Amino acid sequence: MLEIIEVKTKRQQKNFIDFPLRLYKNNPYFVPPLYSDEKKLFSKNNIYCDQAETVYFNAYEDGKIVGRISGILQKAANEKWKQRRVRFTRFDSIDDQTVADALFAAVESWAKEKGMNEVVGPLGFSDLEREGLLIEGFDQQSTFEEQYNYEYYKRLMQNCGYQKEVDWVERKLRAPKTPDKRVGELSRMMMKKYKLHLDNAKNTKDFINRYADQFFEILDVTYVDLYGTVPFTPAMKKNMIAGFKLIVDVKYVSVILDENERVVGFGVSFPSIAKAVQKSGGKLTPAALVRLLKALKHPKTIDLALIGILPEYRNKGISTVLIWEIMKMLTEGGIEEIETNLNLEDNAAIINQWKIFDATQHKRRRCFIKRLDT
Repeated sequence: MLEIIEVKTKRQQKNFIDFPLRLYKNNPYFVPPLYSDEKKLFSKNNIYCDQAETVYFNAYEDGKIVGRISGILQKAANEKWKQRRVRFTRFDSIDDQTVADALFAAVESWAKEKGMNEVVGPLGFSDLEREGLLIEGFDQQSTFEEQYNYEYYKRLMQNCGYQKEVDWVERKLRAPKTPDKRVGELSRMMMKKYKLHLDNAKNTKDFINRYADQFFEILDVTYVDLYGTVPFTPAMKKNMIAGFKLIVDVKYVSVILDENERVVGFGVSFPSIAKAVQKSGGKLTPAALVRLLKALKHPKTIDLALIGILPEYRNKGISTVLIWEIMKMLTEGGIEEIETNLNLEDNAAIINQWKIFDATQHKRRRCFIKRLDT
């Protein structure tokens, strides 16, 4: 008999967190989030508790867990975008339509109880979390920042009445077979013309001390109109800085400053830690920490995380500086590939920048929507 049970007890929480680890056991493309981060979802000190309500459901068949899903009432997002939405996230299920139907019905019922008229997802609390359902690229390893899922998930969701709202595409970047030296020349020209220079932070701590406040100001401005974003809160900023301390290497960070040392643009990349956390199920065991340190010190792949430029500099060719810095990582820094992570499919300004690389679009993700008042 199939049962949908709201997660309340510690045991149910553990079932919720552990289920995808079992579902994707030995899958070479699945990369789990950090186990400790997933446990924080159920903490009263969750960094989003002041702006969101949540619900978690497990599906059990004859006492065995066969699926899970979470619903998020993101009040800050609804206020910003003038919507009445519940987001769904962390949907995982065996290939059984009955299980999927029951899980989505539970979230939709909760959404209606809250007075909402739409359910969308997969979306987390903010765009800092994993988002989008993989619909192309099932033979590609996921990055640490994004979620892998089986191909049948799309069918399960569509059969529940969910339709496309937006897509993101992802690319692998490699050094161009014939590097265009004009990019470097244009970069130097723009820097000279606007009296700009790159920072020289000695280490991650120095970088954070110098630029953290300006970094978030530019992020808020740069991403304000992008799909699903919410304003940064002090707790979100603190959490991001903690993550930076763990995996940021200033070799893969570019900060553009004006003559008054004001940040006008930045690009942040991380050494890929996907393989380092795979074997341990996202748990930072001693062996996992050794793999993590090795990945951070000698990366062959890096993941692009964030790019931001002040509005007054966007149409002045300043993005060329960041593209040139990425190019140098591939041609001079010993990096073999760069993962772009998610770019909205209609964000031509970003996507066009990758044309100068040897680029391959290898993944596509989708956010789905279902209207509850139709």
